[in-house]
Amino acid sequence: MNRRSLFRVAASLFAAAAMAGAWPIAHAADETPDAMIKRLSDEVLNIIRTDKGVQSGEINRIITVVDAKIMPHVNFQRMTASAVGPAWRQTTPEQKKRLQEEFKLLLVRTYSGALSQISDESITVKPLRAQPTDTDVVVRSEIRGRGDPIQLEYRLEKGADGWKIYNLNVLGVWLVETYRSQFSQEINTKGVDGLIAALAERNRANANGGASGSAKKG
Repeated sequence: MNRRSLFRVAASLFAAAAMAGAWPIAHAADETPDAMIKRLSDEVLNIIRTDKGVQSGEINRIITVVDAKIMPHVNFQRMTASAVGPAWRQTTPEQKKRLQEEFKLLLVRTYSGALSQISDESITVKPLRAQPTDTDVVVRSEIRGRGDPIQLEYRLEKGADGWKIYNLNVLGVWLVETYRSQFSQEINTKGVDGLIAALAERNRANANGGASGSAKKG
């Protein structure tokens, strides 16, 4: 697997987590952030290697896996607010709801195709550089495959219900900041409603064109 493909695999492990779901979080209250990332990585990689629906890129099956295993550990409202930027503070509750819905679908459809590319990759979580009292940390890991290792970093915050992921850094690029740059251009020209409309249109195009083709736009 080449470097670009590994980037998409790494991003998909995080970005596909954007669909809503409910799963009992048995470990969240007492689990350290690095242990949580290690557990999630192992669980998701094991499913990807054994689930025929995921391997073939079936979007509904991928969403089911994401719902069950990853979404409960993501602060998606914070992720969306960060991607939208300062305009988020002026949005109505309905606009916030639409932005989160469309952004979720965009992330899932853009990156879900990369999951089927995983074969013999493994993820190693590095020792955590943080104090026991820290509530905002970065967990560093490596994806190892056939080529050079890919550095993958998760940014997490601690709340009352445990640690939540809210951003991802692959090859020095923070995922949320990448979308913020795109979203700001749309907001500056057409406003928040224009961004919502653009996201909805892009999701419709992705659904018609297939996730693997639209991933090139992400």
